[in-house]
Amino acid sequence: MKLFFVFIMLSTIPDIKGQDNAMLLEFGQNKQIPAVIEKNILKALSFYPELKNTCISFIFKTSIKSSVMQAQPVFTSLLHKRKKRRYRINISKDFKLISSQMPIEQIPDEVMIGWIGHELGHILDYEGRSNRGMISFGYGYYFSSRYVKHAEMVADSFAVERGMGDYIVATKRFILDHAELPQEYKDKIRRLYLSPDVIVEQVRKLEEKKKLQKL
Repeated sequence: MKLFFVFIMLSTIPDIKGQDNAMLLEFGQNKQIPAVIEKNILKALSFYPELKNTCISFIFKTSIKSSVMQAQPVFTSLLHKRKKRRYRINISKDFKLISSQMPIEQIPDEVMIGWIGHELGHILDYEGRSNRGMISFGYGYYFSSRYVKHAEMVADSFAVERGMGDYIVATKRFILDHAELPQEYKDKIRRLYLSPDVIVEQVRKLEEKKKLQKL
């Protein structure tokens, strides 16, 4: 029953398949993107115009410990000025379930866009930090679960503020309501990330704020 409501919700998100590719290609500047998920990545990037000139490589990995995606700076680029910093978003090549796995590109488009949008929220967060600040961030993220929770909240909030609320909710519902995902992974998402209800409330407040600004 829960999955039924997930699919109903996904059907309310604007269809991206009919969107003109040419309109999205401009967001591929300075990006390395696997062709098989290019359109979804470009769609997510379109919500972050401030990252248009940022160097980001989207890289398939055979395995990412306890994660599906992971945004991080290229370490050697931290030895240079911030404007020359480069990033990578590691993407698990396969979506691993309890009794099987499937290629990551087979998850619903809206879920993929939301997932990428969350990781781009991390990169936007990184962009506001100095190189020394990035090293401090890495230390805190590795050793403190409270620090991790705050960082994930910031990434989600950045995505919501840029209009990705429906995609972020779709991603979280897909994870939490998926019968074949390991319970340990779901518990991690519940413990460290904003809940779908909190994000829906963020979207509501954002829409109210926009209405008031128009008055």
